[in-house]
Amino acid sequence: MKPKKIWANFGVSDLERTAQFYTQLGFKSNGSSDQLTSFFFGDDNFIIHFFQKDILEANTKIQLIDTKAGNEIIFTLWADTKEEVDMWSEEIKQAGGTLVSEPEEFGEGYYGFVFADPDGHKFNVFQM
Repeated sequence: MKPKKIWANFGVSDLERTAQFYTQLGFKSNGSSDQLTSFFFGDDNFIIHFFQKDILEANTKIQLIDTKAGNEIIFTLWADTKEEVDMWSEEIKQAGGTLVSEPEEFGEGYYGFVFADPDGHKFNVFQM
């Protein structure tokens, strides 16, 4: 097997709210439709598609996890400095995200926090 590309698909309840959240955080749009909104993440332009949850479940025949009760995957976003980590935590709160943990040291050389987007998808933000 030799895939050409990998991306992520998440289910969301409100496309407009999701688009506004990630746009406010400065992520570049990869387009949208009445079924999804999509964004580029990081220097490598990793793509995350945010589908209407019911459409994604119907098309994949997969029941998606309740993100309020658990998480299937946690992506990590890399920050260059501790100050950038702190700035991102404030921007995420202002955009409507929830800090799961406040910025703090996680062992030697690691500083960061965990946040949830408005649909409960979890992300780490770390300076390493």
